[in-house]
Amino acid sequence: MFSFTAYPYPKSESYKEILISSTAAGILIYLFLIIFQPFGTENFHHHYKYLLLLPYGIIFWLAFFTADLTVIRFKDWNIGSELLKTVIILFMASVAAYFYNTLFLSRVAISFINYLYMFLYAAALGIPIAAIYILSRFIYLKSIYEKQAEEVSRHLSASHEIKQNASPKILIIPAGKTELQIPADHFICAQSMENYCTIYFSENNDLKKIIIRISLSGLLNQIQTNSIKKCHRSYIANLEKVYNIKGNAQGYRLFLSGIDFEIPVSRSFIPQIIPQLNT
Repeated sequence: MFSFTAYPYPKSESYKEILISSTAAGILIYLFLIIFQPFGTENFHHHYKYLLLLPYGIIFWLAFFTADLTVIRFKDWNIGSELLKTVIILFMASVAAYFYNTLFLSRVAISFINYLYMFLYAAALGIPIAAIYILSRFIYLKSIYEKQAEEVSRHLSASHEIKQNASPKILIIPAGKTELQIPADHFICAQSMENYCTIYFSENNDLKKIIIRISLSGLLNQIQTNSIKKCHRSYIANLEKVYNIKGNAQGYRLFLSGIDFEIPVSRSFIPQIIPQLNT
């Protein structure tokens, strides 16, 4: 019933995006208050009424900003996590808004019942705005990534570059007491599993894989070239092996020759990976 909550959701991964989205949320809250004046706001009369309503927008801005800034370090994120973040935002905003209203505007005794009313007010304001933000951002990113993926795929399909008969670079990878030597054009990808990496490569037109004890960052230091790049926290890919690419709201997924699984591209690696595939 709630399986949709496990669907991956693209959380904000840049401070600029967090600042813009939280500022937009705060502005929308403030505009809603001064235009529609809900929850008895129309009965509040003061010479500086609109100025006194401004802190509510600032409170919601701060709540959105703090929550997004906190979760930016989380690795796995889904719709359920985003909904939980929204509830936390509403709780933080309602607490701050309640104390602002109680201590500076209404000047009444602190009451838990009154706080519940404030939480309901915050939910009535915040939930529609959060829902619009979540849905619109999901649709926007999905559209952008799908469109660019189609363009890159057409470029990959149309590209038939003639490779020079130069000796390929040899990748030398320490594997215990020995060294694994793989021609760079035979390397396909590598996947990390905690302190181990599974390396996929071709040998005599057959797919081979070997597991060695090394971190992904340590492996990258050994094998990184102009075409062999890290594209995800768990993957290194040879971009010359990419024959197709698909996009969704989370980013891109690469299809490489020789393997039967897709490799994700994290949003943070998109500026390094996609332009190179286009060239």
